[in-house]
Amino acid sequence: MTPREKLLAEAAKRILITDGAFGTEIQNWKLDEADYAGSLGLSHDQKGNNDILALTRPEVPSSIHRAYFEAGADIAETNTFSANRISQADYGAEHLVRDINVESAKMARAIADEFEAKDGRPRFVAGALGPTNKTLSLSPDVNDPGYREIDFDTLKDVYREQIDALVEGGIDFVLIETVFDTLNAKAAVMASIEAGEALGRDLPIMLSMTLTDLSGRNLSGHTVEAFWHAIRHAKPVTIGLNCSFGAEQLRPHVKTMSALCDTLIMVYPNAGLPNELGAYDEAPATTAALVREWADQGQVNVLGGCCGSTPEHIRAIVEAVKDLPPRAIPTPEVRTRLAGLEPFVMAA
Repeated sequence: MTPREKLLAEAAKRILITDGAFGTEIQNWKLDEADYAGSLGLSHDQKGNNDILALTRPEVPSSIHRAYFEAGADIAETNTFSANRISQADYGAEHLVRDINVESAKMARAIADEFEAKDGRPRFVAGALGPTNKTLSLSPDVNDPGYREIDFDTLKDVYREQIDALVEGGIDFVLIETVFDTLNAKAAVMASIEAGEALGRDLPIMLSMTLTDLSGRNLSGHTVEAFWHAIRHAKPVTIGLNCSFGAEQLRPHVKTMSALCDTLIMVYPNAGLPNELGAYDEAPATTAALVREWADQGQVNVLGGCCGSTPEHIRAIVEAVKDLPPRAIPTPEVRTRLAGLEPFVMAA
């Protein structure tokens, strides 16, 4: 059975659980620069380079993976959000991109397999691709709207390098997450498709959009419906939302996606909105009660947490939805569906 078939089979039985935040969990370790840098001899300050911990302090990400699986997660997301050539350039670590991704994927795979062996319940590994700190749709120069720091083919190649390394490490899915620019996501989609073709097999994609305002648009201006029209050709195994706001503010947009998309819906919101100090203090029981509302209404297939969420949040979500059925995938009528910033559906 392929990873796609295996995930769909499990998702037909119950609401699945993905893991929670990595960055805020890593902060709890109070690591200093030497912990991040290790003995790699890099020229830049490494503090905050969470991805490099796979090489310098692997016990940190491995303990976080274990904590989430122990809390009841079915899916581990690799600690590779910024493990690409563009983001690692900030740390002078571009040459380590392959090593970081291979080791991160191997770590998550080994722990997932260990937990699956204990109880026979399938566990999955999603290779996380962040959006990078560049945007294909917008100019960073207000005086030159046509200027771009990067082009599509370059970004596609950056993603391809990361995807190939994650596949080597043993991932099941490519998770293109926190999509603030739809064109960036399309570069990652193309890289994933090309990587799958090179492998000669299906390499399933998960896609997760992040909203930057309460009207339900990402930074490049797309609504959730327009985003779906723009990426549906990739046949993602899941589509959904992550980060953005807390669960309460995401409610109408989850409802829209649930009715629209003929694939699994995966939502993993922040633990509320940050307080004045930038910390997240929404209690696990509160988050769990909010996401349970989506499950009660049959709108979700996979739930988890993003910024500020902890293993306790995941445990509370598991408990909240354990007896609720998963969303039934709709069969939309056949139409030509296009997207600018707004969706366009051609009349029959």
